[in-house]
Amino acid sequence: VGNLHPLWIILGKGHRFVDLQNDVTAADIAMAADEGYRSVEHLKRYTTLGMGTDQGKLGNVNGLALLADAIGIAIPAIGTTTFRPPYTPVTVGAIAALETGEQANPKRRTAAHACHIRDGAVFIDAGQWERPGWYPGKGEDADAAVRREMAIVRASAGLVDVSTVGKIDIQGPDSGLFLERVYVNSLRNLNPGRGRYAVLLREDGMVFDDGIVMRLAEDHFVLTTSTTNAEAVFRHFEFCHQVHWPRLRVYFTSVTDHWFAAAINGPCSRDILARVCEMDIDNMVFPLMAIREGRIARIPGRIMRVSFSGELAYEVNVPADAGAALWDALLHAGTPEGLISYGVEAMSGLRIEKGHPVVGAEIDGRTTPEELGLGRLVRKSGDFIGRRSLALRPPPASARRQLIGIVGEPGGSAFPPGAHIVAADRRGAPQPSFGPVTSWTWSTTLQRYIGLALMSGGRSLIGQRMYIDSPTTGRTVSVTVSEPVFYDPEGEKLRA
Repeated sequence: VGNLHPLWIILGKGHRFVDLQNDVTAADIAMAADEGYRSVEHLKRYTTLGMGTDQGKLGNVNGLALLADAIGIAIPAIGTTTFRPPYTPVTVGAIAALETGEQANPKRRTAAHACHIRDGAVFIDAGQWERPGWYPGKGEDADAAVRREMAIVRASAGLVDVSTVGKIDIQGPDSGLFLERVYVNSLRNLNPGRGRYAVLLREDGMVFDDGIVMRLAEDHFVLTTSTTNAEAVFRHFEFCHQVHWPRLRVYFTSVTDHWFAAAINGPCSRDILARVCEMDIDNMVFPLMAIREGRIARIPGRIMRVSFSGELAYEVNVPADAGAALWDALLHAGTPEGLISYGVEAMSGLRIEKGHPVVGAEIDGRTTPEELGLGRLVRKSGDFIGRRSLALRPPPASARRQLIGIVGEPGGSAFPPGAHIVAADRRGAPQPSFGPVTSWTWSTTLQRYIGLALMSGGRSLIGQRMYIDSPTTGRTVSVTVSEPVFYDPEGEKLRA
């Protein structure tokens, strides 16, 4: 043991590497000492010794010894650099710990969650949110419950919890200008108290998100986003402000968790809301796409007249702490009309009947406003994010995907999942796809299965019989291509 001596360097020609990750050589360390970099932290920054992912585990000891030799001091006097993660890695076990449930992925619940439990809701996951999927009656399965809920909303009225949609408060003298630079719509000409459906694009011209923009005052807007993109849209706004237009006087606040929102839909919704609302909601003074502030069930809040179902509808927003009280007050007020709570599945079915595209299905990151039937919303003048990409020469209409409707046969079976539209019934044999079926439901209005699809040249094929084929299930169903709006195409009911 007494004859062992440390070997810090091998003499000879060529490069003598000390840190193999950053290609630091013995000559680099000698040069650092000659240049006066005698502190180990200075040596690290001068040569990048120990800056790799190993944080010095492979080469630092040799490097420190060479520096000590070069400046003539003992190795312990040199010290060590600061070791940063992952010098000591975090184990998977430490991350997982003993829990893999809500501790790993916390659930978000709305303010009326206890009311939904009381009313027997079956919950589904929507991102991190736990939302009522349907409210089964005695002896009902999921399909029966959803069909009943849809029918009651169309005939009378239904109440749905929509608190999970993203909500952003925008204030400042340049708020309108900013919104017109990120949305395709004209928004600066909105009068206070009025709103507009708005479409947001990515830089490549593809639809990113959609929602409602409402103007409360000259310098104050509130808007909604999809549940899925609430955080992404807020980050997008912050990026655009800080990077593209930092001089604009505009300020954003995410208020998704600040407000509870309940949407009351159906032909009886105005009569029910009027019983608890301390403001005039007559059609003449409170038209479609308007917003009013006042007291609802003695709770200060806001009402937006917007509709996702195609029926006369109102979205009531109150502070989150009062959400459960509002929910119960509306249900109580609607007792004479048989007002019910309904869930996400019925809400989705109603919007399919109305032909509304949604993020994740029709708005899949590969569709333009024109393909979704929203081209008329794109303003002709002024710039906005995505305009240059929209101006590029589009593909021919026969190749472009277009949003269309599909209608099943009377008494036909449910549409298979993961299906594509094809020209012939070949029972799973390979054939060209015209595009995917994006959404489908049982229609209480048409009494058959209907759906939405993104179909190549779809509008030119309206009225033709096609087939939807699912290779994974081996099922093929006959359908007829139709307009995507199945219910009240003129919009008379929601404007009543």
